This record gives sequence, structure tokens and C-alpha cells, in this order.
Amino acid sequence: MSAPRFFVPEMVADLVPGESRALPESAARHAARVLRMRAGDALTLFTGAGGEFAATIVSIDRHDVVARVDGFAGVERESPLVANLVQAVCASDAMEYAVRKSVELGVAAIQPVLATRSAPLPAGDRAESRRLRWSQIAVAACEQCGRNRVPDVRSPVTLAAWLAAREASAPGFVLAPMARASLSTLTRPDGALDIVIGPEGGFTGDEIAAAGRAGLTALCLGPRVLRTETAGPALLAALHALWGDFR
Repeated sequence: MSAPRFFVPEMVADLVPGESRALPESAARHAARVLRMRAGDALTLFTGAGGEFAATIVSIDRHDVVARVDGFAGVERESPLVANLVQAVCASDAMEYAVRKSVELGVAAIQPVLATRSAPLPAGDRAESRRLRWSQIAVAACEQCGRNRVPDVRSPVTLAAWLAAREASAPGFVLAPMARASLSTLTRPDGALDIVIGPEGGFTGDEIAAAGRAGLTALCLGPRVLRTETAGPALLAALHALWGDFR
């Protein structure tokens, strides 16, 4: 069984092999109260700056955990296929699923967008709380799947604003059930690509047309209409099989 992994960005300058450090409060609480770890247990720490540290708990109680840093490994588990998920905001459970699974599948960044049929997003601080929740889900997914770099979950913007700011020559796909292009017709794009997923009710015809004008290729994933939270992970998995690290 692999050692539990903890994301500790606060310790980016503090992890030195051979030294002992107290874990940040959230990591300590999870180790002590949730995982019920004990002195002598192994764990893995990563800061998001690359690589990971093997460590051992030297003391633990309900509030404080001190770990000895045993060594550093420069291992990376990022995909050679750099794909950004542009996900129309959808119902809470569906949005969280899309974030979690796309991170497991190696997505480089997540941009929530507000489309005509998107689920409502609260304004102000409540919107930022929602984004922070999605960011926490991305961290948990990295801890689970072994990634040492956490994808950025960006602040939501309108679909129109995102399309207007996009470089039209950059590669990317927008999923559309009636599109003629399929994966078998594509060639591997150069550089990072965007994959754009609609909300529960799908994009409107005008939104698909606007995506095309912004340089995105409308793409169909077969005869079945996928749920919004399924579509992004399904496309990521298919692209990994073609051009990424599933080969």
C-alpha cells in the first residue's frame, strides 16, 4: 500500500531531507483525525513546485504532526498532452465530478465558463467560495492520483468573454452532438489545446457558431449524448489514448 500523500504548499521552502517539520494544520488534522496515522508511519509530501518528498511521522497528536523528511524524488506524472478543460458551470455535484475526474486524467487547467444554459452561479464572495471548493477538489484528486502539480482552477468568466480573449490559431475542440468531425478525423495538434464542454442543456446554436469563429473545432463523440460531467473526462481519456500517456 502506498504512503498517504499530502499537498503542503506552505512548506515549499521548508522541506529539507534529514530535518523534521510540523505539518500545516489542515494536513495534520487529516493525518491525525481522519487517517488515524501513528508515529513511524510513512507519508509523501508535495508542494506543487515539482517532485515529492518521502517522510516519516516522528510525533503525532490530535492537533500537531511532526514529520521527518527522508528524501526527495524528482518524479513527475504530468501528461505530455497539455489540455485545458473549459467547463460550462453546471449543477454542484456534476461540476465537482467533472473537476475531480479531469484532474485524475491529467488536465492542465480548468476554466469554468457561464453559458446561456449554465446553472446559476452566486455572485461575489459566494462565487469565490465555489471556486475555492473546486480547487480543493483538484488538490484531493492530485493527492489520490499521484500528481505533484495541481492544475489551476480559474475564476469563472462568461463564455463570450473567454472566446473573445482566446487566440483563434490555438488548437481546441468544442463538443457538439451534431458535429461531423470525430476523433478519427483529427491529427495531433501542436502545443496546448482547449476542450470546451457545454452545460446540462448543451450550448446553443449561436454559442457553437461563436466557438467556431474563435478557432474551435466542433467535435462529436459518437451517437450517444453524454452528460456534461462525463463529456470532459471521456474526451480527455480518448485524447490520451491517441496522443497522451495511455499509449
